[in-house]
Amino acid sequence: MTSVRLRLLILALLPLVVLMPLLLFVAIGRWSANYDDVLIANVESDLRIAEQYMQRILVTTGGDVESLARSVAFRDAAALPNDAFSAYLDRSRDRLQLDFLLYLPLGQAREMAQKWPVIAAAVAGNGASEIDIFSHEDLIALSPELAQQARLPLIDTEAAVPTDRTVEDRGMVVHTATDVRVPGRLGVLVGGVLLNRNLDFIDTINALVYHSEGAGDDRQGTATLFLEDVRVSTNVRLFEGARALGTRVSAVVRNKVLVEGQTWLDSAFVVNDWYISGYLPLIDSFGKRVGMLYVGFLEAPFTAAKRSAYILIFAAFALVLALTAPLFLRLAGGIFSPLEQMTKTMEKVESGELGARIGTVASKDEIGTVAAHLDTLLDEVQERDRKLRSWADELNIRVEQRTAELREANEKLETTYQQLVMSEKLASIGEITAGVAHEINNPVAVIQGNIDVIRQNLGDDARPVMTELALIDQQVGRINAIVGKLLQFARPSDFGTFEESVDVAQVLDDCLILVDHVIAKGDISVSIDRGDAPPVRINPGELQQVVINLIVNAVQAMDGRGTLDISISAASRDGTAGAQLVIADTGPGISEEKLKTVFDPFFTTKLGEGTGLGLSVSQTLIQNANGLVTVANRPEGGAVFTVWLPHEEAGTVAA
Repeated sequence: MTSVRLRLLILALLPLVVLMPLLLFVAIGRWSANYDDVLIANVESDLRIAEQYMQRILVTTGGDVESLARSVAFRDAAALPNDAFSAYLDRSRDRLQLDFLLYLPLGQAREMAQKWPVIAAAVAGNGASEIDIFSHEDLIALSPELAQQARLPLIDTEAAVPTDRTVEDRGMVVHTATDVRVPGRLGVLVGGVLLNRNLDFIDTINALVYHSEGAGDDRQGTATLFLEDVRVSTNVRLFEGARALGTRVSAVVRNKVLVEGQTWLDSAFVVNDWYISGYLPLIDSFGKRVGMLYVGFLEAPFTAAKRSAYILIFAAFALVLALTAPLFLRLAGGIFSPLEQMTKTMEKVESGELGARIGTVASKDEIGTVAAHLDTLLDEVQERDRKLRSWADELNIRVEQRTAELREANEKLETTYQQLVMSEKLASIGEITAGVAHEINNPVAVIQGNIDVIRQNLGDDARPVMTELALIDQQVGRINAIVGKLLQFARPSDFGTFEESVDVAQVLDDCLILVDHVIAKGDISVSIDRGDAPPVRINPGELQQVVINLIVNAVQAMDGRGTLDISISAASRDGTAGAQLVIADTGPGISEEKLKTVFDPFFTTKLGEGTGLGLSVSQTLIQNANGLVTVANRPEGGAVFTVWLPHEEAGTVAA
């Protein structure tokens, strides 16, 4: 029902909450892109206006100097003495608003033509006007005041290319020259305007580009002239309100405009804010990119306008959604209600109330027809349930009969299993007992009897060898102890059959005495690591049986040669403290497919030599003591069995 409801809601609201927002986002994205394109087009137009004004300055300056050189007044002044002629040039410089105006005789002009292409063109009879960069020495030669005007301390600027320079003392000059054809004054007339700190020049550009066009023009524009990447004339302001002279352009703009020679038309960070910016590279008379012309307007007002438009559009959409969504949900509710009624009926049937029915549905459409058919189906289900219950009762009776038969068979199997366990144990005990009887008891009796005879016959003469006789008595006692441990293992009922506090290390020592003859048959070394393990609670005879079985299996797996590694340590499992005994061999290990079946009854890898019950019995004995036996293969080869038993004071462990 949840799926149907969800689908109906999707069908009802998809056009409103998915398709309309999608179209809205596409439209807003398109509008935003067009809006940005308009801003870029505006700054591109502004940059062209500034560029045209720059070209007009070059043309006007060149035209003024050329007109002066061709004027009658200049011809008349050329006939005057040098002092009077120089005074005339000074007056003409002021009138033409030039920063310098020089007359170079033809010989000197030819020398200067080697340095300046503008002068070379004038010597050739062609006037020229270009942007040129004058060095500090060039400016001092013209006028110390011009050198001082051009000098700008460099200001550290965010995102600019790092530099070791601290001062910009070069000058960007509108450089013009024309030939002088007056007899007696043949040469070149050179003039120019220094653009460093030329605030009238940059303010005029700003006024031309960003003059107010009415109440709708809110662009806050700026203009800047760069000598390479240094602002030498600008109306961009620092935080204190001073012009940002000596600041530098960002590295990304410098690379695109000065290095790559492209025009920048994009948003850029200018001193302390973001501007929609246009940067144009400036070329000198040598054809090199020596600076940039910049115009731009503050981006923040337009960003705010876009944000306001977004808010207005989304608010209108939210209002439409709030007004229309309830209507769509009401229409969908006419479908939800019958479906929910059917769902509740099905839930009652699932909970066991088979007599529940939908009844009459107000809807007379396809949903009403489905409801009627569902009631009919529920009647059939109820009848079939009655029949199934009858069959189930009969089946339960038959299952109980079969279960009783299986239980009886299982009891017989358990009895057989216990008999096999006892047979395995008796076989092991018989083998060990026979070895003790033939190999130990008779020699011990002979040795002990002869020692007694020696003492009796020698009497006081036995004093010199009393130490040796005592040592023989000690070893005979040790042999008797071994026999006692063997008897304890063979007949645990004679030594107690109840659980008690057991030291795992002590049990291990007892077991090693009993299996020493098995280990000694081959070239097997034993490594024992006795850690600090807590006592555990188990029948010591049962634990002894498990340890002996694991050691004998490990020795047999190594086929008479290898290393038996045994370690005892404290270990916790599932938050329960306990002791851990690890027995590892260097044999071939156990194949992966057999690792999960080694503890199964009758499983054996020694065909014809055992019953396959040793590990199964060992696992049963350890699990009865709330412990756990696990097996794994060592990475370096061989198998490792781990016996873990809980601390005697711990609770039952869920193995």
